[in-house]
Amino acid sequence: MEEITEGVNNIIIADSHKKNRIQVSNTKKPLFFYVNLAKRYMQQYNEVELSALGMAIATVVTIAEILKNNGLAVEKKIMTSTVDIKDDSRGRPVQKAKIEIILGKSENFDDLMAAAAEEREIAGAEDLS
Repeated sequence: MEEITEGVNNIIIADSHKKNRIQVSNTKKPLFFYVNLAKRYMQQYNEVELSALGMAIATVVTIAEILKNNGLAVEKKIMTSTVDIKDDSRGRPVQKAKIEIILGKSENFDDLMAAAAEEREIAGAEDLS
């Protein structure tokens, strides 16, 4: 029985450090920082997991919608839950809403990214001339 408990604990620890997870804050970075980071993660891992708590949930939904509306991503899974966060000022746990959105590359993701890179090269060459 101890071996099973140890195995479950290890799974939880490994899961909390996913390489393709972006934990979004609505105060630390601008919106398009997260959009561009999500594009890079999709290039590397073929999918990205966007995660947020509380007020940052709206930011995660906006990021997902930008990627979907630009034809770069497809929605794979959306999970919602509540988590207990320890509030130091009140001294008791506070429940916060949590969302996790998993996005995968769209069929034409690579073509769209290549076209965007080409446009940047052309713009860069024009700036030099």
